[in-house]
Amino acid sequence: MNMINVGVIGVGSIGKHHARIFSSLEGVKLVGIVDADFPRAEEFAQKYNCRAFYDYMKIMDSVDAVSIAVPTTFHFDVAIDFLKHNKSILIEKPITSTLEEAEVLIAEAEKRKLILQVGHLERFNAGVAMISAMVDNPRFIESQRLSPFLGRGTDVDVTLDLMIHDIDIILSLVNSEITDIRATGARVLTENIDIAHAWIEFRNGCIAEAVTSRIANEKVRQLKVFQHNSFLNLDYQKQELVSYTKLNSNVEKVIRRPEVKEPLKEQLISFVECVKSGRRPLVSGHEGREALNVALKISGLVNQGLTI
Repeated sequence: MNMINVGVIGVGSIGKHHARIFSSLEGVKLVGIVDADFPRAEEFAQKYNCRAFYDYMKIMDSVDAVSIAVPTTFHFDVAIDFLKHNKSILIEKPITSTLEEAEVLIAEAEKRKLILQVGHLERFNAGVAMISAMVDNPRFIESQRLSPFLGRGTDVDVTLDLMIHDIDIILSLVNSEITDIRATGARVLTENIDIAHAWIEFRNGCIAEAVTSRIANEKVRQLKVFQHNSFLNLDYQKQELVSYTKLNSNVEKVIRRPEVKEPLKEQLISFVECVKSGRRPLVSGHEGREALNVALKISGLVNQGLTI
């Protein structure tokens, strides 16, 4: 497959960037943009020289694959239609609203030998790739993901909107079964959880602590990993990885700055390559389901505490 025809379903804050990037990739033809706000679809279709649609079924026969960037509550309905029409999909995180829906999508994609990739963007962050290569049997992991209130993504808990990124990364770094989860949080500016603090214990002894807020004073993105004889500290904002390593009686400090690339572009390039080759995505439906599973457990624990 030398050239693939793609479509973008939903051109909100994330989808509009899918359209921008797809329109510039070699070996890709952006054939259409779909949005319930048809004038918005027309705006971006004109900008990127493709067709605009109100109904995603109208694009079905024109594409080989699509990226789905609609609100989470619509993920399943849109995704299952494309899979049943033998189209590969990249679906924004979280994969779906429920585990049952995620399992149906995974089964359908596997039955039809289609690509089902989940948009856990941080896996394509150069800093995350760098720290992942340096992690060896971590004992403690600490993540912070704080954002000022933007008013978007509030249809779901902050666990599904933001924390799920760090859950996915933590699960990728710790190759062990979860034995216990504890969590607390609060609703502040929305009807859903706005602040969450989770404590995750693994069978191999590793412990992870994840703190997330969408009403912070400033944006903070940090990942800290503590392991035998070394400490790794990734600052996403600075794109800087600082490591402290014990060498005999000395401690060596090294600052690394990964090559800065646009993670979304790297993700979409990877998706296109998977569609063309049939290769398993870095974040398949299975990884997306596991991250959703943990996020829902944390959300449930927080909500349970809030109702007491």
